[in-house]
Amino acid sequence: MCGIVGAVADRNVPRILIEGLKRLEYRGYDSAGLAVINAEGEFDRRRQVGKVQELVKDIEAKPISGRIGIAHTRWATHGVPAENNAHPHASNNRVGIVHNGIIENYESLREELQGHGYTFVSETDSETVAHLVDFYLGEDNDLLDAVRSTIKRLEGAYAIGVVHKDDPDRIIAARAGSPLVVGKGIGENFIASDVLALKPVTDRFIFLEEGDLVEIRANSIAIWNMEDESVIRADVRVELGHDDVDKGNYRHHMQKEIFQQPQTLNDTLEGRLGRNRVLEQAFGVNASAIFDEVQAVTLVACGTSYYAASIARYWVEELVGIPCQVEIASEFRYRRLAVQPKSLFVTISQSGETADTLAALRIAKEAGYFATLTICNVPTSSLVRESDIALMIQAGTEVGVASTKAFTAQLTDLMLFTILIGRRHGLKPQCEEELVHGLHQLAGQVEASLRLDSKIRRISERFIDLHHALFLGRGTMFPVAMEGALKLKEISYIHAEGYPAGELKHGPLALVDDDMPVIAVAPNDELLEKLQSNLQEVRARGGQLYVFAAADSGFKEEPGVTVIELPSVSPLLAPIVYVVPLQLLAYHVAVLKGTDVDQPRNLAKSVTVE
Repeated sequence: MCGIVGAVADRNVPRILIEGLKRLEYRGYDSAGLAVINAEGEFDRRRQVGKVQELVKDIEAKPISGRIGIAHTRWATHGVPAENNAHPHASNNRVGIVHNGIIENYESLREELQGHGYTFVSETDSETVAHLVDFYLGEDNDLLDAVRSTIKRLEGAYAIGVVHKDDPDRIIAARAGSPLVVGKGIGENFIASDVLALKPVTDRFIFLEEGDLVEIRANSIAIWNMEDESVIRADVRVELGHDDVDKGNYRHHMQKEIFQQPQTLNDTLEGRLGRNRVLEQAFGVNASAIFDEVQAVTLVACGTSYYAASIARYWVEELVGIPCQVEIASEFRYRRLAVQPKSLFVTISQSGETADTLAALRIAKEAGYFATLTICNVPTSSLVRESDIALMIQAGTEVGVASTKAFTAQLTDLMLFTILIGRRHGLKPQCEEELVHGLHQLAGQVEASLRLDSKIRRISERFIDLHHALFLGRGTMFPVAMEGALKLKEISYIHAEGYPAGELKHGPLALVDDDMPVIAVAPNDELLEKLQSNLQEVRARGGQLYVFAAADSGFKEEPGVTVIELPSVSPLLAPIVYVVPLQLLAYHVAVLKGTDVDQPRNLAKSVTVE
């Protein structure tokens, strides 16, 4: 999404800023801009709607120079894509700022600043930051103190970089809830939202911590923590030789992407969570107005994304209490529709180019759905361009055909969506606080699940000569079981099916024998006792059980029963944690069978044809 680059140097910086913006293009954006303080001490700013190349053309036509500057690529949240809404924002043509994140209290700050005579020329929350810094400059007469006073007034998530034309030797920057790094050079220093932006100029970085305030000059860096104490943060050498399309030290892309999930979840939540609340403007322009009207939800997707939608249906109906339909896109597009009033149409896709899902979106627009939302991994995709609002899942490039990190990121975003809709339908603040607390812990719980890798690798040896497998779950674990079965069949070519455990007696029990392993997902939730009864039916017929269970679930290892204990997790968030060991199981079975893990036969990463 939005990207920040800043530089203070003993040389001209516009080229550095432009190159940094180009390296952040993968994040998705709709406008770009930069500002420098030139040799005459003037604040020189350029902004363009569209790609960075449009900004390059502007600068080529009218060259710009300076030894200090800030730059930005913007994805619209407050205000449509337009030059006046593009960054950097300015106040009195002397203070310039770039900002990632969402300022939740910007409206009250805006009214306050208008009362002090400030005129706003954009629709953004970010311009508030520029004017607030300028206001405090009038009181403190020092840029560092003005920024310090400003960030104490901000509620929400932000990473900001600030310059002042009368103080042309330093950038002041700060972060809370959005990432920001400092790049260290010789006779030059930098800030950026991503180390990739600074790859051409440095390999040494300081990763700012939550609440940090930093002053960078060409030859010095000073940092203060949220208690205004001067601190020293270690700098780290970052090898930037490998990018998302390299396997690095992993054997396969899929293995790498499974182990990237803790970081992916942090990236997905970055800037979208406050301490106790979900930050609503992360869903973009008009999201609040649309969410205010929602009385029903239709989720449409294919494959793995469909299973993410199937889990979200449980969440929406339990936490929000409104009807939620889940549709397979390839079926949805060919049947007669009955659309409920004020129904929001939500598409879910990794690529954003899935042909059936895209066709379903176009049909929905004609069928009477009042608004459309997409949850997607590619900001430039057709689904994003054609939906009313979009939320990026921030999973980065996913090379492996069998989706892993995109799935867990989709689920995370669907929980954010559920919470925001729930606010309109009686979801109690205490419940939101508990869920947000659980989301903050989520990456650590997935990390704990990944530590089961060695045990799961040993278990996978028992699957090499098998031809079938049955996955069981109840409630939200039923779609998790289906996703686990899909992963196994996709990459190991073992026939696998996911079933609701309560349906065993209605047919699948006939398949159970010594040669049919049964994999069950069993968090300690309200359906645990019923699941335990179902699994007794399997043992009574000689089935081999593999139970992925909470430590306090009561399952014990015995002949024919293998228990894999998972970390304790909120029952509502359990699907995101419990699917990870199923991914590992599929991966290790496929490796042992010698199949093509990353490019399984007959399958494509992005299904762009019907």
